[in-house]
Amino acid sequence: MEAPATLLADAAWVSARIGGAAKLYGCSRPEVLGTIWWYSLSSVLVAPSVESLVRDGEPLDPSLDAVTIDLVPDGRFTGARSSRVLRGGLAELGAAFAGTLGTAIGTIAAVTGANPRALGAIATDSIGNRLLWTGDTDRAVALAGPLVAAIGLGMPEPRFSRVGRNTVVRRASCCLIYEAGNPKCTSCPRQTPEERDRRLRAALG
Repeated sequence: MEAPATLLADAAWVSARIGGAAKLYGCSRPEVLGTIWWYSLSSVLVAPSVESLVRDGEPLDPSLDAVTIDLVPDGRFTGARSSRVLRGGLAELGAAFAGTLGTAIGTIAAVTGANPRALGAIATDSIGNRLLWTGDTDRAVALAGPLVAAIGLGMPEPRFSRVGRNTVVRRASCCLIYEAGNPKCTSCPRQTPEERDRRLRAALG
C-alpha cells in the first residue's frame, strides 16, 4: 500500500502505525516502539534524496508533500519515492530535510514520548548508511557531514570507521530493538567496541 508522507504530521495515523508495530516487536513501552518504528522509517524516508544526490548530483525533493511511502499491512516499509527534483545546493536540501525530519520526529515524540534527540541521531545514521549504500564511499563520507550540518535540528555529526576493508557508520543511535526482546543489532553502540568490531567483521566477511 501507499501513503503520502504528509501523514507523518498526523498524530492519529502515526499512533495507529506504531501501535501496529507491537504485532512485530511485542508490547513494549510506547517510546521503545516509536524508536524502533522510526529506525525503520527514517532509512526509507531519506533514501530517494540521498541516493539521487550521489547518483545524479541533483537530489529529489524530501519535502513531505513530494514523497510517497510504500508499506505493507503489518507496518513494515518497503520503499519511498519523490515526485520532483529539488533545485539548489546543500542549503536547500538541508532545509527541505529539516522540515520533513523535524515534522516526523516531532509527531513521533509527541505520540510516544520518545526522545527527539535520540530520534535525530537515528536520522543521522540513516543518512550515513544510505550514502554508503550507493557504493561511492569517498563521496558518501565527504557529503555526510555537510548535509547533516545543513539539516540542523541538533542532529549529531555522522561518524564512520573502517572494519577490515569496509567503511561503516559508527552509529550514534540505538534503535532499542533489544528492549523488545530481540538481540542487539550488529552495529549497536550499546555494546563494547570489541564486541561490535567482532560482530561487524563476522558479518562483513
